[in-house]
Amino acid sequence: MRAIARCSAAVAVLVLGLAVAVACGGGDEDGGGGGGDEQPSAAALDPGDFQATVDNRFFPVQPGESRAYEGEETDGGETTRTRVEETVLDETDTIARVEVRIVEVKEFEDGELTEITKDYYAQHKDGAVYYFGERVDEYQDGNVVGHGGQWLAGEAQNQPGVFMPADPKVGDQFEQERAPGVEEDTSKVVSVGETVTVPEGTIADCIKTEDHSPIDNVTEFKFYCPEVGLVREEFTGGFLDLVSR
Repeated sequence: MRAIARCSAAVAVLVLGLAVAVACGGGDEDGGGGGGDEQPSAAALDPGDFQATVDNRFFPVQPGESRAYEGEETDGGETTRTRVEETVLDETDTIARVEVRIVEVKEFEDGELTEITKDYYAQHKDGAVYYFGERVDEYQDGNVVGHGGQWLAGEAQNQPGVFMPADPKVGDQFEQERAPGVEEDTSKVVSVGETVTVPEGTIADCIKTEDHSPIDNVTEFKFYCPEVGLVREEFTGGFLDLVSR
């Protein structure tokens, strides 16, 4: 999962004995997937509890939907124009015995394609969205040159992570990526009730998260809005805004 789509742990367990670590904030027990003080046991989490239909209020993933983001990033005095195009495919896959929805993400820098990723999501019956990994193709001059950051739940020590709780509250913490040594991104809800203005429009009642990648040593802030999903990302030296959907 790239930075746009990027937590200490009380343990919840998922498929095939895979542990999903989630640290809870001050939410009530009905929050689901990171919002409460008690997380589901291994017996409570099984493939039959998941669906490929993802209609979480703050992270809807519906087939046929598309979103485009644009921004810039400055590093060492040089500014790069960035664009990200997301498409929810009308197809599913099976990862760790769970049927997952596929989101194809294309990334561009100064107009040149740099990466195509397929991200895999499923929604638990409690409403929380889980992330099951990503297949990555890195591009240079139109050719695939690598697969950096690629991982799938159920392979090696990789485990599914909670991407978005059912009812996010301030203080909720969750591990979005559980691929030791590859991707270990975490997220924490730091604000709710935000109003965000981006080129696509002004949207109220949004949440703000603080996301951290310990492997890359990068911290960024993201804004998710109801019935839309991610609308803005802020990080050192740059930003990314929703421009169309």
